[in-house]
Amino acid sequence: MPLALRALLVLALLLVLPLAGRTQESATLVADSLRIEGDAKLIAEGAVEVFFEGRRMTASRIVFDQIEDRLFIEGPIRLSDADGTTIILADQAELSSDMTEGILQSARVVLDRQLQLAAAEMRRVQGRYLQLDNAVASACRVCATGDTPLWEIRARRVLHDQQDRQIYFDQAQFRLAGVPVFYIPRLRVPDPTLDRASGFLLPKLSGTTGLGTGLRMPYFLTLGPSRDLTITPYLTTQAGRTVEFRYRQALRSGGITIEGALSRDQIRPGETRGYILATGNFALPRGFRLDFTAEGVSDETYLADYGTSDKDLLTSAVTISRVRREEYVGGRLSNIRTLRADENDSATPYLISDAIYQRRFTFGQLGGEGNLRFQTLGYARSSSDPTDGSDLDDIAEGADVTRLSFAADWRKDWVFGPGLIGAVLGELRADAYSVSQDNTYAGSPTRVQGSLGGELRWPWLKSTIGGATHVIEPIAQVIWSSDARGLIPNEDSRLVEFDEASLFSLNRFPGIDAVETGLRANIGISWTRLDAAGWSMGATVGRVLRDGDVPSFSNASGLSTQSSDWMVATQLETAGGLYLAGRLIIDEHLDPKRSEIHLSYDRDRFGVNSTYIWSIADVTEARPEDVSEIVLGGNYRLADNWMARASGRYDFAADAYSRADFGLTFRNECLEVILSLSRRFTTSTNLAPSTTADVSVDLIGFGGRGKAGPARVCAR
Repeated sequence: MPLALRALLVLALLLVLPLAGRTQESATLVADSLRIEGDAKLIAEGAVEVFFEGRRMTASRIVFDQIEDRLFIEGPIRLSDADGTTIILADQAELSSDMTEGILQSARVVLDRQLQLAAAEMRRVQGRYLQLDNAVASACRVCATGDTPLWEIRARRVLHDQQDRQIYFDQAQFRLAGVPVFYIPRLRVPDPTLDRASGFLLPKLSGTTGLGTGLRMPYFLTLGPSRDLTITPYLTTQAGRTVEFRYRQALRSGGITIEGALSRDQIRPGETRGYILATGNFALPRGFRLDFTAEGVSDETYLADYGTSDKDLLTSAVTISRVRREEYVGGRLSNIRTLRADENDSATPYLISDAIYQRRFTFGQLGGEGNLRFQTLGYARSSSDPTDGSDLDDIAEGADVTRLSFAADWRKDWVFGPGLIGAVLGELRADAYSVSQDNTYAGSPTRVQGSLGGELRWPWLKSTIGGATHVIEPIAQVIWSSDARGLIPNEDSRLVEFDEASLFSLNRFPGIDAVETGLRANIGISWTRLDAAGWSMGATVGRVLRDGDVPSFSNASGLSTQSSDWMVATQLETAGGLYLAGRLIIDEHLDPKRSEIHLSYDRDRFGVNSTYIWSIADVTEARPEDVSEIVLGGNYRLADNWMARASGRYDFAADAYSRADFGLTFRNECLEVILSLSRRFTTSTNLAPSTTADVSVDLIGFGGRGKAGPARVCAR
């Protein structure tokens, strides 16, 4: 056989795919030199690279001995698969020609660029397993100086099943900073490239005032490619026994999630407590979508006692909807349960049904743009009391209501004269009610109302030499709305926000039950400065002038008098991460009625945020006392791997803290530790102050879910 042909045949044997039965494809070998010795040995030397089906191997020298049918490879050796999720490094190797059997010396396996397995000797078995004796596993960066990694697992033997993507440890020892922490005779974990696998997850240590110190030990169970179940026993020192669960299933058209818990504790001795939450979403024909939520709890304090949620209102609902460019269609059936101590659950609507059809349209040659809306609403209460209760909200405890509504609005803008912008706008609405079990509003009242208005804007623009742009825009609206007849209960429009968004509105009530009537003028002026340096500032001032008082608005809203209070809003935003926004409602004597200030400042090393709210008391808005409250929060990076955070809520009116939270996080390339402490100070008839402390540890790259942080810096 000619020598050149023999060399080509040997190369073909060298580069075959190391899985039996698979079609062989061409490969590429690159080297500084290639020669044949003794008609049976092929030698490639100098920057050797082999490419095959996306795989790549680099070495300094490869020798193929046809007689022994063996490959002898000298390093440094690097083998990587097509997507780079598995990398093998070694000093030298002796493999069978199909690479399914062999030994690699001073070898290291890197999985998913995170977890490393290292040993003095690694064996490749059956083309499927990698066996490492006296091995070390860690996701922490290992420095050339030989410093001990932050955490590691040392084992007598490690077996990596590359087909099932599982890692088996025999006689394993977990070490933290080189110190043995615990011993595990046998351990199985999924490798980082596997998204889902049955097994224990990392535990979480918690402590609360009412439950004592406890440990959560979750177990994750796969139930096929589209389902899984997580079961978490939770045991506490004060005789607390809890089983938490979460079930997930992905379906062809959507998915569902069900989670909950069952508990026995000393907070309510002798009772079985718990909660359940189910959510799901499904795609339906013709572009429709179905969403559902189901929430249930055994008692009013369970969620707070176990730190599950801060919810004080549970809503279970089924919704069918469709969203298109010019159209929205939706229907919903809801059940509501209140957990608030100062609310009567029987007086809260337990069943609510509503449907809406909304469409945007244009008026042909006339132009402009409008919206059509049809809406139905019905709700029922379990109480049958036709009188108002102790809450004095003007709504009967047992009132049941059905409502049918129609509304159409339209607006057309045009530009004329020296940059003036004019607009004509209007709205027509009709509502029909059926009210029962209410001594005040019982009956079938109807209401038809129309609004018509005109608007004029005149924006002024100025640019300065420094590149800043100023925009000043005075705005005036004149609106007339017909009287709204009919005795109708107001349940969805009790809290009115007077701000820059509602200043120029046809109707400032947020819902449908209440409407704004009469003749009025909305006037205001806004100013915005856009600076070339990347910061901007703006302010808006405005008020409403009427032909009479409007008692349907609350006093605190600033809209109840003939001449409304002044609304002042400001905003500042810089390229350096500072954001400041504020809103103030003041009367003609400059006495404030309501104010709100929000501040946030974000930098690479730290961030702060704060919100302050103040409002006068108003029974109409279910606020019998003044509100003066501040919420503060912030975080500070103590070092590259350390982050501290704190937040709190303080009630100036009560001169007491409502809540305080503190946290400390350590995160590097392989470990995340989170320490958190929270204190709830507020009390009620069924909720006592409590303190909660949590400690969670996440081994990143080793079944952990955390995001890797800054890697360790090795000393030179």
